[in-house]
Amino acid sequence: MYKRLFDIHPWKLTTTCFDKENKRLQESLTSIGNSYMGMRGNFEETYSGDTHQGTYIAGVWFPDKTRVGWWKNGYPEYFGKVINAANFIGMTIKINDEIVDLNKIKYRDFYLELDMKTGILSRRYVVEQGENEIALNFKRFVSIATPELAVVRLTMEVLSGSAEVTVTSYLDGNVTNEDSNYEEQFWLEKAVKADEDGSYLTMETKENPFGTPRFSVTSLMKNQFTVSSKSSGENTSMTSEKNQSVKYAGETVQANVASGDIFSVEKRVAVINTRNVPEEQHVEKAKEVLTDLEKYIFEELEEQHRAAWEKRWDKADVVIEGDDEAQQGIRFNIFQLFSTYYGEDARLNVGPKGFTGEKYGGATYWDTEAYIVPMYLSVAEPKVTEQLLKYRHQQLPGAKHNAKQQGLKGALYPMVTFNGIECHNEWEITFEEIHRNAAIAHAIFNYSTYTGDESYLLNEGIEVLVEISRFWEDRVHYSKRNDKYMIHGVTGPNEYENNVNNNWYTNRMAAWVLRYTLDTLAKISDKKREELQISEQEMEKWLDIINKMYYPYDEDLDIFVQHDTFLDKDLTPVAQLDKKHLPLNQNWSWDRVLRSPYIKQADTLQAMYFLNHQFSKEEKKRHFDFYEPLTVHESSLSPCVHSILAAELGMEEKAVEFYARTARLDLDNYNNDTEDGLHITSMSGSWLAIVHGFAGMRTLTGKLSFAPFIPNNWQNYRFKINYRGRLLELSVSHEDVEIELLAGDSLPLEIFDEKMVLDGHLRVKLSRNEGEN
Repeated sequence: MYKRLFDIHPWKLTTTCFDKENKRLQESLTSIGNSYMGMRGNFEETYSGDTHQGTYIAGVWFPDKTRVGWWKNGYPEYFGKVINAANFIGMTIKINDEIVDLNKIKYRDFYLELDMKTGILSRRYVVEQGENEIALNFKRFVSIATPELAVVRLTMEVLSGSAEVTVTSYLDGNVTNEDSNYEEQFWLEKAVKADEDGSYLTMETKENPFGTPRFSVTSLMKNQFTVSSKSSGENTSMTSEKNQSVKYAGETVQANVASGDIFSVEKRVAVINTRNVPEEQHVEKAKEVLTDLEKYIFEELEEQHRAAWEKRWDKADVVIEGDDEAQQGIRFNIFQLFSTYYGEDARLNVGPKGFTGEKYGGATYWDTEAYIVPMYLSVAEPKVTEQLLKYRHQQLPGAKHNAKQQGLKGALYPMVTFNGIECHNEWEITFEEIHRNAAIAHAIFNYSTYTGDESYLLNEGIEVLVEISRFWEDRVHYSKRNDKYMIHGVTGPNEYENNVNNNWYTNRMAAWVLRYTLDTLAKISDKKREELQISEQEMEKWLDIINKMYYPYDEDLDIFVQHDTFLDKDLTPVAQLDKKHLPLNQNWSWDRVLRSPYIKQADTLQAMYFLNHQFSKEEKKRHFDFYEPLTVHESSLSPCVHSILAAELGMEEKAVEFYARTARLDLDNYNNDTEDGLHITSMSGSWLAIVHGFAGMRTLTGKLSFAPFIPNNWQNYRFKINYRGRLLELSVSHEDVEIELLAGDSLPLEIFDEKMVLDGHLRVKLSRNEGEN
């Protein structure tokens, strides 16, 4: 049974217990970031126990030479991975020559807090050393207001006795990745200097044989040390020295303190990288950043950061009354998503672990288009989603390279990438999980139908759609015996089945993309058509594929079958498994998993969420009832889809159960893997479960509609959405649904299938079948 690490609080993660056995889990859960950089919830001071020290810079990666042992033609040339960057928060603290190390020393009154409302991580405890007692307080944040800035403050108050205190604040580039071979390091030192004007460390990624860019990152720190008497306010003398060595720059201060004295360190670090600034300008730029902020004291920098978070929360917060566990879960997920990505840079995307770990390597999965775009459309300005679409358009040449590498036309968007080139080393993902192409296209469709703006669709978007369609045309094959087009040798969203034929989801989405592309081509200008070099013959072939696509179907069950041979398996429901077997991926061999009927995540049901408007409730109910009992939800992406469909089908208890799983997946460590880092790209699932699920919001037909319900143990929930230039707030209680137009023109919408016009405030009696003004 999982031991919950943090107390339940609507805005915070707090604990008074330091759990050494779950230190890595604590580090993952208390990660912070600002889209530009971030880090796990590591301690600033020395810690000799088990830990995963991790600091990451957005867009900085390395093409590792690791190859799978059975490498064949068409496989990726390298395994791209996020790399751990220099540790710039580090401090070595000594009290009477004893290193402060919570794995060894005696201490009391431990307290750790992550404030999700402000993005501030703080910690305190009292060191006991005989008659000496010294209270240590840490606070840090990476600024939303100044992305290159990280700030750490340490205060040490002598509660009793006296001591000689020594603190070394440092930058350390001697770092490795968790999965490095033989602790291989990916960084070389370019420059190091411990200076009165700011100590700095410049590191550069080592050479690689693949021609990908090398990155340089400079960390420059300025420290302010003070010692004062609490009673008199007088300063105490200190001695200081600078020190440097290979990949290391430090500043050490020593002072004698007595009862009532307060020793404090304020560390400001500017982090600059070659993605934005040439290396020869790094130090100058870093000094400029810190110099410009010298006029602000710590509290003012903190307030700027708080204000920026407040602005984000004002648009995106989901308020739940009556269930603090649910409230904490949704806010934790929104916080970590916004810490990872907020649309400032079209060259970036949402990494599967964000700034919380290194597992999965890459910076971009199909998760972004499938799960994050639908949320960001509602909670952020349209430009944030536009940046995600531009990211994929910019990488169209890489996608064409991927298809060509497989001997195919068009574009195959990568499963894992930093630059558009596939960089994952598992064959069943690299070659077979080609359904991700459909998610890229669906994001364009989602954006256009949600915003009503087709300018991207008719320009950059159609270029992406055409190349994806060309890929599908070449990837399908015609079965003369069946007079059908088929797609063999694929892996669907359910990764517990590899190399299957005619995965229904893949076939269905491929045909949908072809149809959407043809419909869009009918809208573009003649000039654009010429640029795309579209032929009538091409379009006729696409139409033939649409009309003759093969879909596995069983007449007796009246369901679409996940793939050709799925029904030949031993279809024993998950409920009949001994719980000791779960999770399967940690208890069964991969061979046994692949032969089983168990579904890692929604597959057939995924299309019924994506193309929700194209299936009847009766169809969704049949498929939900058949597939959900076989689903183990061992993908973080699975519960939210089931929650949304369950809500639509009136299965409210199921909907709430799946919401809890997606909202608290990491907080409660459902899959026993959060110590490796958070499941960032699935965190939007909790928002989707509430807004698309509980509130029943739909936009895929170009119209806005709601069909809300409220969980029994909730008193009320409310949220805001941006929609076509308007800002709306929807509130749901057990009595009624209220929608208020906070900004923008009047808006037609539907509530429980009843047409209405929102021009100020609407109140509708809560009913799943009928509403009244």
